[in-house]
Amino acid sequence: METSWKSIVPVHIVEISVSIHDYHTNKDNLYDFLVAKLHGKYPDINAIITLKKSTDARKKAIKHNLRLEVFTENDFPLKKPKPEYKTVDTSKFVHIIGFGPAGIFAAVKCLELGMKPIVIERGKSVKNRRRDVAQLNRSGIINTESNYCYGEGGAGTFSDGKLYTRSHKRGKIQEILDLFVEHGADPNILFEAHPHIGTNKLPEIIQNLRETILERGGEIRFDHKLEDVRYAENHVYEIKVNGDWEKCNHLILATGHSARDIYSILDNRAIAIEAKPFAMGFRIEHPQSLINNIQYHTPENVKILPPASYSLVCQIKQKGVFSFCMCPGGVIAPAATADEEVVVNGWSPSKRNGKFANSGWVTEIGPDEWKEYAHFDALAGLEFQKSIERKAYKLGGGKFKVPAQNIQDFLSNKISAKLNNSSYFPGMTSVNLNELYPTEVTYRLREGLREMTKRLKGFNHKDGVITAPESRTSSPVRIPRTNSLYHPDLINLYPCGEGAGYAGGIISAALDGFRVAHSIGEQL
Repeated sequence: METSWKSIVPVHIVEISVSIHDYHTNKDNLYDFLVAKLHGKYPDINAIITLKKSTDARKKAIKHNLRLEVFTENDFPLKKPKPEYKTVDTSKFVHIIGFGPAGIFAAVKCLELGMKPIVIERGKSVKNRRRDVAQLNRSGIINTESNYCYGEGGAGTFSDGKLYTRSHKRGKIQEILDLFVEHGADPNILFEAHPHIGTNKLPEIIQNLRETILERGGEIRFDHKLEDVRYAENHVYEIKVNGDWEKCNHLILATGHSARDIYSILDNRAIAIEAKPFAMGFRIEHPQSLINNIQYHTPENVKILPPASYSLVCQIKQKGVFSFCMCPGGVIAPAATADEEVVVNGWSPSKRNGKFANSGWVTEIGPDEWKEYAHFDALAGLEFQKSIERKAYKLGGGKFKVPAQNIQDFLSNKISAKLNNSSYFPGMTSVNLNELYPTEVTYRLREGLREMTKRLKGFNHKDGVITAPESRTSSPVRIPRTNSLYHPDLINLYPCGEGAGYAGGIISAALDGFRVAHSIGEQL
């Protein structure tokens, strides 16, 4: 639903900087503090709404930058209307494969447009999925259909719930954030510069979204897996789910970046796919107290501010090396989807109050890196990714123990005699991670680490540890689509989200789900 609610209300947009000490000292009466600060320019303030808050910690005098909507006594701040759902036309049904962010928000948009979403999700509901995730952590036993990547809510459900995006579609982003808040998220996500829900809170929010979809006429089938498609001329007319064929009018593929069998289905059916550059590397972990001290300069600042984060990027030999998915106060998790492969990812609880900070430390992977797998054509990058994950599993010694190395030992190219503490629960095995990737990849990761230490003093601290591989940053395969968002070969097949190569996180995937459902609605 499009809304022009802001155009109804005359407002003043104000940007101010406030010292963190002033801001937090007045936190209990922040509204009065801001009114007093703005009184000279706006003497008749009726209400203040925070649009955005970010922290500038580049200098010792750290500030919060605020973007505010200021309403004077003659203004009337209206409450945004909730989405309106039309009566579902059951003849206008859309199959959505996958119930991660892209699939969830595609289903919501379908309902707003009066279409019936039929969601096919290979994994389990959040409640049942928890047991499989716990078993993987405790016993090193994986359920290949229910894990950190597969199941209700997708990979984000149990891996953080960060809502960062580089997208500039502000109105649409606000619509997604509003839906999260309506279903239980902290309203602070509406204005924080780096909004974050938290792994402990996201599952309940996802379940609430599911209930909205079901109440409004949608259908969701857990433990159901897409196995094949049939098409004639330029239309998919049937899909095979759990052994049975059923009619299909419109098909949205929102399967996430780890559903490798989907790429095989398309490849076997001669439906075009293509190899896509992505990124791989390590997950690097430090004590959170170390990152706080580096970023916040003084003990007084550390006491006031939330757990610190960082974002780092550099170029080594004309290729990017960068931090990815930074998790303050977080945990490193086993994110594999098959046995005999190891994958690491990171997440944070909503309070971000864990002992460790972790992030991906990755570099670009493209044709130069996967040249030995070029004979796999569109699946070349995927096969390279698999080879590293399987090699890492063997190095770790099985049961999803990860190969690991202390940061300074990695830089010195020697095995760590004793590994530093880590949040990774299944366990670690000391290896020389200089031997995991091809030489050029390792060189970029190592030299990038050295370069970043010049900018973030202490990044190579002796207490830091590296685990590997961080290999699922994005999809190594793209499913092509036209400007109308359908596949160039099949006009009712809609590649969507991270798995198709058009998103990189919860918000961008949700935005893509909106766009694809809207495109189908326009056709109907």
